[in-house]
Amino acid sequence: MIDTVISADDASAMRNRGQLPAGEPAINSPFLTGKQAAGLALMLTLCHAVPGQSAEHDKNKVFRFDIPAGNMASALTAFSEATDMQLSYPSVLVRDVKSEAVSGHYTADQALQKLLAGSDLTYRHTGNDVIALAAKESDSLQQSLPTAATTLTAVTVVGKTEADEDPMAYNVPNATTATKMDIPIMDTPVNIQVVPKAIMDDQQDIKIEDALTKNVSGVQRAYAFGDLYEEFTIRGFSTKHSIYRNGLRRYTNFFDPANIEQLEVVKGPAAVLYGQIQPGGMVNIVTKKALDKPYYALQQQFGNYDQYRTTAEATGPIDESGTLKYRLDLAYQDLGSFKRFVNDERVFIAPTLRWTPNDRFEANFELEYKFEDRVNDFGIPAIGNRPAPVPLNTFLGDGAKGPKMNSVVVAFDWAFKLNDDWQIKNRFLHEDWDIDYFDAQPNFMINDRELARFAVTGQAFHETYATNLDLLGKFDLYGTEHNVLVGGDYSRRSREAGDNRFSCCNGSTTVPPIDIFNPRYGLIDHAVLNASPFDYAIKQKEEWFGIYFQDHITLWEKLHILGGGRYDWATFGQGSDPVNGSFAQATANYTDQENQKFSPRVGIVYQPVDWLSLYGNWTESLGSANTGTAFGNQQFKPEIGEQFEGGFKTEFFDQRLSSTVAYYYLTKDNLKVPDPEHRGFQIEAGTARSQGIEVDVKGQVTEQFDLVATYAFTDARMIENGGNANGVLGKRLANVPEHQASLWGTYQFTPQFRAGVGGVVVGEREGNAQNTYQLPGYVRMDMMAAYVQPIGKTRLTTQLNINNVLDKGYYAGTDGFTQVVTGNPLSVMGSLRLEY
Repeated sequence: MIDTVISADDASAMRNRGQLPAGEPAINSPFLTGKQAAGLALMLTLCHAVPGQSAEHDKNKVFRFDIPAGNMASALTAFSEATDMQLSYPSVLVRDVKSEAVSGHYTADQALQKLLAGSDLTYRHTGNDVIALAAKESDSLQQSLPTAATTLTAVTVVGKTEADEDPMAYNVPNATTATKMDIPIMDTPVNIQVVPKAIMDDQQDIKIEDALTKNVSGVQRAYAFGDLYEEFTIRGFSTKHSIYRNGLRRYTNFFDPANIEQLEVVKGPAAVLYGQIQPGGMVNIVTKKALDKPYYALQQQFGNYDQYRTTAEATGPIDESGTLKYRLDLAYQDLGSFKRFVNDERVFIAPTLRWTPNDRFEANFELEYKFEDRVNDFGIPAIGNRPAPVPLNTFLGDGAKGPKMNSVVVAFDWAFKLNDDWQIKNRFLHEDWDIDYFDAQPNFMINDRELARFAVTGQAFHETYATNLDLLGKFDLYGTEHNVLVGGDYSRRSREAGDNRFSCCNGSTTVPPIDIFNPRYGLIDHAVLNASPFDYAIKQKEEWFGIYFQDHITLWEKLHILGGGRYDWATFGQGSDPVNGSFAQATANYTDQENQKFSPRVGIVYQPVDWLSLYGNWTESLGSANTGTAFGNQQFKPEIGEQFEGGFKTEFFDQRLSSTVAYYYLTKDNLKVPDPEHRGFQIEAGTARSQGIEVDVKGQVTEQFDLVATYAFTDARMIENGGNANGVLGKRLANVPEHQASLWGTYQFTPQFRAGVGGVVVGEREGNAQNTYQLPGYVRMDMMAAYVQPIGKTRLTTQLNINNVLDKGYYAGTDGFTQVVTGNPLSVMGSLRLEY
């Protein structure tokens, strides 16, 4: 009798994962490979347990599959989810094995044959909806083995819920934002970083700013208007109120994470494909799609400082054939703060429909509604060269009253495959967003104790349209492989605000000053305020049309060349009345200006070995045209960006762990900075340069250990004075640390218990363009623990996160003027999540 099963090392690893019971023998033999031994063990198990049993499933039933090529274990899991069939095999059998792609409608056998094509694996049906995998080499040996041989408990894979453990959970090998093509990140000469939902869930990130600043190098939150707009600083430059949603620009506002699948950050100018992008980079939100299989979840989060958040999601097929799927994501939150009065109440509803009548056409329709009632925090002022020496929980507004916001997003997209090589894609987005303002905003320090303030009241209406049309194809030409893209896009946004009060600059005394060391609230007489004259009105409109092309060329499977360009026609118009607040006068003052520019991009990737990519790129961009709000209604020059970048990328452990190391040199002409004389307005400063080194590592180090590590060195400063800002030449850009790093790791101690720890390090930052004050650096540490309890077909996840464990006081950033935003002290967030 041959008693060979698997190696001792493999058996030990399987016991750690709970796949081999304690005490189960694993006897070595010098005559068989690990793969052959694993196949033998499985065959012995099948002969002993279910001899002669044949399959009873409906072999003619057709399923829809959309499984990309890649990791075999992940592909088999996707197959099981699509068919409801169990797969049984030892995990060592598929270690380092690649799968083929399967896309379309097939029977289970047809799909499995496609997945296993090119591998040394075979399969057999052993029972009703059970399929066993084995190595082909072991088939001829099966008949000579006694049925009494020692057997190995096989791994059983069944369809999983969204939250089940996935070896690719922390690392996403493909992302379309950088190229609009489904090209592996390793083959792309662009630094693109992805934060998947798994990381956000482990960290309980209920704001995308937390997910980005803790998990992507060189990204900081940019603060403006009391945290009213969600924008970021990437490689030293602000994203200017613009974040993209599924590849289309969505002007400002806040995103709710309830329907977010992953966050993608493209470093450097991405204007070739998207137009109005700041040269530091772009943030793209990828939303969840309706699933082929039913899935339901309910989560309750609760934390100190009266923070509560409830989310629910449901998805699955509507019709029996599964061609029409739905998804519904709901969220309600009521988030308090360690600061008195500061609060954020939100209602979010996001239904989705997905239609796949055949394997060549897919359409998605999405709707989002969000209502938000919040009290903004403008932070504390700077005195001298440091933030004012007041308690970090100091609130300098007037009470529990703030802006109310309503937004409605309608979006759809469709894709049609002309054949196996060519397809057409189209996306469309429309958003209405209105704000009913109320804020007592800080202005300037009257003396060492009193802060002057001004009122912001009235309404503003924002409307955004965005669409694109792309033709994508692939072909071979003289021994080279080409992936080509030709497309065009159009976007328009408008902002109209009349009958507003924005009395920062006309000497109004309606809002009294506040003592920052002994603040008193309720000092604003609302009757007097409401009777005061309007003093601010604005009308803005921006239109952007662009056409673009791109070719990704592969030679000898090791050399990838990316080339492309874009031509833009950008028009920005503005009219304002910052004196009498007359919208009619703002309309009369309206003027616009058009800018045109061709923006090229060239990149190259060389892969000397499969796990290493050396890359470089050069690109230009036209960013935000001549947008901005100047006191006096003058027009700005367009912002132009140029970047040189080089670095390398790696992938290890069957794409489960990846890294990117990049050096870049980036310039931006006609940079705008806050107007020191008129709060809320801007002035031109000149040319800024940012150069630095970035390191990002994400993925699975072992089958139990997931890791995120980042580091950024950023030298961002003004190198040419070409505008109206005085005293900024040679100064560092505001709110940009020279050194920034983060570390996050989680360990799966048992199949049920998971824990993690991490932290962020941020260096000293300048508070404004003139560098008159600085924010000290800080270190913050976070922890988490989660326990999963199966309850029948459901699973209950109990989780606890502790942020800023050491309770360190720190400053999160500035508004680029005089105000400093304070960071949160020690905070606790608990969660109960039920999934079915």
